[in-house]
Amino acid sequence: MGRADPEEGQLPAPVKPPDGGWGWIVLFGCFVITGFSYAFPKAVSVYFKELMKDFHVGYSDTAWISSIMLAMLYGTGPVCSIMVNQFGCRPVMLIGGLLASSGMILASFTTNIIELYLTAGVLTGLGMALNFQPSLIMLGTYFDKRRPLANGLAAAGSPVFLSSLSPLGQVLLEKFGWRGGFLIMGGLLLNCCTCGAVMRPLDMGMKRKMEKAQDKYEAKEMLPIGGKSEEGISTTDGTKKAKKAKKKPKKGKKLLDFSIFSNRGFIIYTISKFILVLGLFVPPILLVNYAKDTGVPDTEAAFLLSIIGFIDIFARPACGMVAGLKWVRPHVAYLFSFAMLFNGLTDICSARASNYTGLVIFCVFFGISYGMVGALQFEVLMAIVGSQKFSSAIGLVLLIEAFAVLIGPPSAGRLVDALKNYEVIFYLAGSEVVLSALFLAMATYCCLNRGKKKEPPLEKNPSAGGGSDTEEAESDVQEAEEHSSDNHQPAHSTDNAVVAASEEANHMAEEQSGEGGGCPEGDGEVLARDSCNADQTVERDSF
Repeated sequence: MGRADPEEGQLPAPVKPPDGGWGWIVLFGCFVITGFSYAFPKAVSVYFKELMKDFHVGYSDTAWISSIMLAMLYGTGPVCSIMVNQFGCRPVMLIGGLLASSGMILASFTTNIIELYLTAGVLTGLGMALNFQPSLIMLGTYFDKRRPLANGLAAAGSPVFLSSLSPLGQVLLEKFGWRGGFLIMGGLLLNCCTCGAVMRPLDMGMKRKMEKAQDKYEAKEMLPIGGKSEEGISTTDGTKKAKKAKKKPKKGKKLLDFSIFSNRGFIIYTISKFILVLGLFVPPILLVNYAKDTGVPDTEAAFLLSIIGFIDIFARPACGMVAGLKWVRPHVAYLFSFAMLFNGLTDICSARASNYTGLVIFCVFFGISYGMVGALQFEVLMAIVGSQKFSSAIGLVLLIEAFAVLIGPPSAGRLVDALKNYEVIFYLAGSEVVLSALFLAMATYCCLNRGKKKEPPLEKNPSAGGGSDTEEAESDVQEAEEHSSDNHQPAHSTDNAVVAASEEANHMAEEQSGEGGGCPEGDGEVLARDSCNADQTVERDSF
């Protein structure tokens, strides 16, 4: 798998993920972006009462601000994928940080609720979407062997920021009012630009230039000074150009790759995730009101969400470490199924909890299972489609999830208003999550694993999509070493003379032999034997 030439309009070959180094800085940036993306729409809710008083609207009207943010975060997935494929992750994240910040700053000057929808809802939501998706793509670029742990640590940003942004918003509201709080929150969102700036792409440009210069230097050292040297250099360059010309057609990259729908694993994952989102967010949304209806005081009811967040902080990195184990990672889809099954059964078993102790136990187990789901959801998607197609895959998945987000929680709220019974809602939400877990596990076993057993083993093709970055990068390095061993020998003085003589004898053999496969006789017998040995050595090395 050769390296592409950017000057000829080809994409650079995938680089082996470093699994560390600057990747830890990228991981921290992804941690911050994930925290803002998931926690900010919930943290804004502390300003809703003041907004209701100033704009004379109801709670449902102000709740649309958070809903629009989440809808933009999920629904603009394909747009983010197209922009990332066209311009790269870093420029898109810088623009997203500016949009998110300017949305909150402009919201502090609004005079009606519609203007808040357009600024804090649409503009800020779009900005966070342009940050969230590219950060996950960069995380998959920098990590391969440690990717499950990296995903778990990055996902921990959501509960950490939720536990800090909500109290901070309350303090800002008391001291500066909602307008001052929005203005300061907009300033905090400028940190997304800083996180975008550290997303340095893995580039092979400098390495390719150094290798090209080294090739020419070794060619000059190998061959005698004069025409032979120039001929050797031109032959080396011609061989490289011929290889690049052959590989041009497969290097085109689409703005949005719909070919991932031909991947059965991706279809199974998408269906399962849609069913999951229908019920996953319902319990934490209704938990506080459910506790109040059972007679729990307001302060203690609000503390239940803090318990979930605190457990979630530790559950996500721990689950990432478990998923990274050698004997677990090949079966990460089944671990994800177990996490969803654990979450659904927690909802079902806790539906009849009627006291505060039972609700606390529910929050502990829900925090563990919810953290496991959050840590594994994108790791499973990366494992299915590979990092090369992840930018398109995550955009399409988020778009499909957006419909589930708009269907699940609102439908649950209407059922509560109609039935006046939270128990049925918990049963329904838990059943949906359990159904998604069973579907993913059974479909993965029946459609994927059995299909692999029936199919004969195929040769590894580095150009095929869906493979890991490590395997593709290692194949690049191996081919580069083979290419260098075929064309270059050590640049010692005695070896240079033998190689030059062998090549000259080889040319004489081709001219004298009709078939071109024999060795010359007569005066050049010794050199002919050397040239045959050299050719045989090259042939063995090439295999």
